[in-house]
Amino acid sequence: MPIVEITFNLIYQELRRLTTASESHCRAVADRLAVEVDRICTESQRIQASGEIETWAISLARHRLNQCFKYYRLGSRQGRIELHSTLSAVVYRYISRANVPASYQARLTLIEDFLQGFYIETLNALRREAVLPATYQPRTLLELAEYMAFSERYAKRRIVLPRRRSQQLIILRAQTFSQQQPQETLVDIEQAAEGVMIEDNVRTGMPLHQVREKMVTQDRSNAGETLRRKVIQELLDYLTERQQQDCADYFSLRLQDLPTQEIERILGLSSRQRDYLQQRFKYHLIRFALSHRWQLVHEWLEADLDNNLGLLPQEWAVFRERLTVQQIALLQLKQHSSTDGEIAQALGCTVSQVQRQWSKLLQQAWEVRNGAVTPLKISSAPPKP
Repeated sequence: MPIVEITFNLIYQELRRLTTASESHCRAVADRLAVEVDRICTESQRIQASGEIETWAISLARHRLNQCFKYYRLGSRQGRIELHSTLSAVVYRYISRANVPASYQARLTLIEDFLQGFYIETLNALRREAVLPATYQPRTLLELAEYMAFSERYAKRRIVLPRRRSQQLIILRAQTFSQQQPQETLVDIEQAAEGVMIEDNVRTGMPLHQVREKMVTQDRSNAGETLRRKVIQELLDYLTERQQQDCADYFSLRLQDLPTQEIERILGLSSRQRDYLQQRFKYHLIRFALSHRWQLVHEWLEADLDNNLGLLPQEWAVFRERLTVQQIALLQLKQHSSTDGEIAQALGCTVSQVQRQWSKLLQQAWEVRNGAVTPLKISSAPPKP
């Protein structure tokens, strides 16, 4: 039996068993996924040379099924949030205006703009690769799950670059997007000090004001880079102190933006071992960011207490509404720069309890900030195709 028929039957039967979609929709989605798997197996020299083409095809088919089921189970709204969060995390460090330090909120705004265009690109790519009409739009939950799973795979495709390097497609798109952002106006400092406009030689006080802003901006940029380096160093020290040297090594390699396969090769790990190490590193990273050095991390993200933990006014209101009376008291004491010992005495609990409650409160703020609590604005999730 041809490979494409084997994978089609597998996918179709699983879709019929695990979804409530109609037979025709299950058949259409199964056919598109089977054709995609067959194309990959045909074009991959490694798969063709392995002699295990059917095994590879079944593995790829199951991978696509699992992705599709993940978004299907999440549903339309939560699936969009999950996809948006996943892609935002990938491009966060690559999105900024040229030569301009981006605050946490400013970077989020740029990410929103970038991803809206990227979602349209992925829909066009799905139409092109699945040979669908130019007017095709996912309308059922299964079709939407297929589109979101395809978007994640499309974003993470590796593009071959010179000198045997490769990079994820979405990162290349994000870098191009950032390069196209308008730069800040450059001002001649001598003419500005004299109050002379470059274009018409008319005296004015505006250029001097622009120079001051530029100088402040540059100072913030230097401060931001200093904070970033401090966060990295303290996280490495934190991991070393807790005898998590393998996590520290993994983090160091991630900072070099090496592909996953290269990290596995350097550390001598299998994919399963690397996945376990990644989860362990994530656990320690959360502990570091929400407990051990939360002030430093939140200051770096411009999400400290002075900035309402990085929440917009409406998000801050939602966040406050979810707090208990004791949590509100804890927040107010933190805002007044009280020590953990002073807070423990005021609330009638131990210092350890104060620290645990504060970590929980920061986690709640994180959930609100990343859209896991309140309905997102239209621009905060993939557009309905």
